Amino acid sequence: MDRTGSADLPLHSGRVPDWLAERMARMSRVLVEALVLHYGRHEVLRRLAHPFWFQSLGAVMGMDWHSSGVTTTVLGALKKGLGPGARQLGLYVVGGKGLQARRAPEELRFIGDRVGIDVPVLLRASRLAARVDSAAVQDGFELYAHSLVFSDDNAWAVVQQGMNPTRGQARRYHWLSEGLGSFVDAPHAAITGPGQGVILNLTDRRAARARAAQVQLVSEGPDVVLGALREVRAAQAGPVPFTPPLPHLQMPHHAHVGPEDVLLRRLHGTLAAAAERGPRDFAELLLTPGVGARTVAALASVAEVVHGAPARFTDPARFSLAQGGKDRHPFPVRLDVYDETLRVLRGAVDAARLGNDERLGALRELDRQARRLEAVATGPSFEALVEEGWAGVEELLPTDGPARRRSSRAGWRQAAPRAQMELPGLSDAESEASRHSG
Repeated sequence: MDRTGSADLPLHSGRVPDWLAERMARMSRVLVEALVLHYGRHEVLRRLAHPFWFQSLGAVMGMDWHSSGVTTTVLGALKKGLGPGARQLGLYVVGGKGLQARRAPEELRFIGDRVGIDVPVLLRASRLAARVDSAAVQDGFELYAHSLVFSDDNAWAVVQQGMNPTRGQARRYHWLSEGLGSFVDAPHAAITGPGQGVILNLTDRRAARARAAQVQLVSEGPDVVLGALREVRAAQAGPVPFTPPLPHLQMPHHAHVGPEDVLLRRLHGTLAAAAERGPRDFAELLLTPGVGARTVAALASVAEVVHGAPARFTDPARFSLAQGGKDRHPFPVRLDVYDETLRVLRGAVDAARLGNDERLGALRELDRQARRLEAVATGPSFEALVEEGWAGVEELLPTDGPARRRSSRAGWRQAAPRAQMELPGLSDAESEASRHSG
């Protein structure tokens, strides 16, 4: 079982408003259903275990494109979205942030009483993944969030996150059951990140003597403490270098989306595919009021999240231009586009379940055409696309909360300056629980 990658993110506080949280749960559900229909349940776990895809999923769902909140919000949406009818899909989510992480074993046993899963195996995987990233590898990040996503045939993925308050950073860790290996002997496919000085890594193969000494310490009692400590110091003398970086996502500190965060040729390919294939593949849909070019463009981004290869998700900020972002980067969430995207996706998935996969196939064609066109397509500048996203925001704001006070782009910026790095708002109980999550 390998850790498949990691991501470093700036720590941000805040909460997701109810109107967006409800939509994110519905979006996560329909995207998972589409993935299962096309590629099967295990592909959902593989995608969640890839840090670049995970970040892009959060962006296309309307969450902030870069902050630590992507982790807990996306997993919370998945947990809520997959809850009803989880047995139909054969996919389940347990755990979460703070106190919810400690409830993962209880939730796992509850599901196990109703579904034929191997609870002890999944429970051991959950606990060991948490212990490795919090104790065996001491890299300065303390775990406060842990989620286990698993199928009813005992395949699983673990996504967990730690914080480093001094550096103002969070680090997300991804694990996947697929493959062979050991939790304690070089399980990591990659460990990378900003320099932290000498890091204790007891999972390194050269630390086998240190692990043996600790086992001896436990079995033989306090008389061997000094000898065990000598073994540890001998085995861990000097820094232990990291393995070559495989999937690792390093997010910037700035909250705004800039042209340097987006591969514009890919975005132009997506827009060109929406313009070229939209009228042909969505002719029936386009006759429905409210479904137009803007919605088809959002659907093309969603189609890439469903069908794209891992290499296409190195710029997750690009997917924030599909629906907008919670903190108005690059523009506020477009509720008209979001709701029509959800309606079209739900209709396509429901039709595919009944044997009519023409609409779902049209989404796949959008992704294929986007990849074909990105090498030659041209289009508006990044700034022009952002301005287009802001157009008509006044009429599209949610009706709840103080957000309606200002509706112009300048007003939004004045009312909510660029987010600063802050610690997540954990209560004392949650902070204590986070030390033992998983």
